[in-house]
Amino acid sequence: MEQNIVYDEKKIEHLIANVSEDELSNLAELFKVFADSTRIRILYDLFQGERNVTEICEDLQMNQSAVSHQLKLLKSSKLIQSKRRGKTIIYSLADEHVKTIIAMGKEHIEE
Repeated sequence: MEQNIVYDEKKIEHLIANVSEDELSNLAELFKVFADSTRIRILYDLFQGERNVTEICEDLQMNQSAVSHQLKLLKSSKLIQSKRRGKTIIYSLADEHVKTIIAMGKEHIEE
């Protein structure tokens, strides 16, 4: 069952008030990752569950080189995770926060 994360005003105020320069920089880097539609498409694909690179390529109708490059960036940003099954690498979302961030962004642009 999917769990939505709802931040109350008190928690938001705490998060905003207690932010360091390093955290601001890290937050900016995180949002840069979301600035590419290919990466967003890959994340949406992974909403459906685990996928290997071949499946992602087929779903997005893209070549393996382009998809692999974006997967590397998403993994280094801790938005996705991977595990090995035999010779195959399986990708999945790192956690439910990824869905929440995208859902909140989508809700914002639809206002």
